[in-house]
Parts: sequence; structure tokens; C-alpha cells
Amino acid sequence: MLRLVLALAAYGAAADVCPGSDAWVHASCENTVVFTSTSCADVMTEMKARIAGTASGAWTDPHNGGKYAVASSSATALAGTRTTANGQYTDKFAFSFATVSGGCKLEACSESQVTSVADFSTNYCNLHNLYCGSQDGCTPAGSDYAYTETDVDTSIGASSDKDACLGKSFLRASSKVATA
Repeated sequence: MLRLVLALAAYGAAADVCPGSDAWVHASCENTVVFTSTSCADVMTEMKARIAGTASGAWTDPHNGGKYAVASSSATALAGTRTTANGQYTDKFAFSFATVSGGCKLEACSESQVTSVADFSTNYCNLHNLYCGSQDGCTPAGSDYAYTETDVDTSIGASSDKDACLGKSFLRASSKVATA
């Protein structure tokens, strides 16, 4: 019984950051990320630069060229959308920022807005590609910060493959087919 209460409490805390979805069954991903020596203001500045870059062409979303948009922003929160390059699907995401020991802790969530189960890491990548850096092979819009993902939770059927965020999973699968 205690485990159930703790699990529900943990779910409720994480769900506070999730943007919600009208689709009853939908893919999602929740992340906790820690930047040990970077301020939340600096992390948010880089994230906003990437988001703006998808509209101006100054930065390209490496996960199939999606387009990001900010829906709301404050000193401790950032929420928005990511639309696929073909404009067919839009996901919502949200980040909360908290200063910890001279660094920054992010609680993040991305949710599909249509009925879905398998997401091929899309919700994870919606989040990851806004903070990843050279440690992952990502190209920043301006600044490159080291971080650690301390928790990644995906819904049933969703995944969290960093290679998919850079289009590498598809390339790897395609090369196997081409050489077979």
C-alpha cells in the first residue's frame, strides 16, 4: 500500500509540469535534468534561441526538422509546441526551472496531442533537443552546457533513444537494410 501511495505522489508531482493532452491515449515523456554549473537563466536563453532558430532557420531541429514555438515563459517556466516538419502533428511541452547548488534543475514533460502509443522517441527528443550539447553530438544555437539526465520516464510504447533525436537510429536501420 505504501508503494502505491508513493507512486501516486511521484506521478502527481511530475504531472504538474505536463502540459496535458485531449487524447485519452497518447505518448509522453518526462525528464529530470541537472546542469551542475550553469544558471537556469543561461539554460533558458539557449533553449529560447533554439526555439526561435527553428522559425528563422538559424538552428535546425535535428529530429526531422520540427518547428518549435513558445506558448508561455516566465523566470521559472517555459512551455510551447513542436510541430513536425510536414505540419501534420503538434506536441506540447513544458519545462520548470529550479536553482540548485550553483546550477539548474529542469523538470520537463512532452505529450502527444493525438491518439498514439509508439512515438519513436519523439516526445523525448522534443525535450532533449532543446538542452542537449556537444556531449551528445548536438549543435547548440549559441552556448554549450554539460548536463546529466537524472530521470527519464516514457509512457508505455514511447521510447527515449538519443540517437533518434539526431536521426541516427533511422540512418543505422537504413544502412542495415541497404547492406543486407
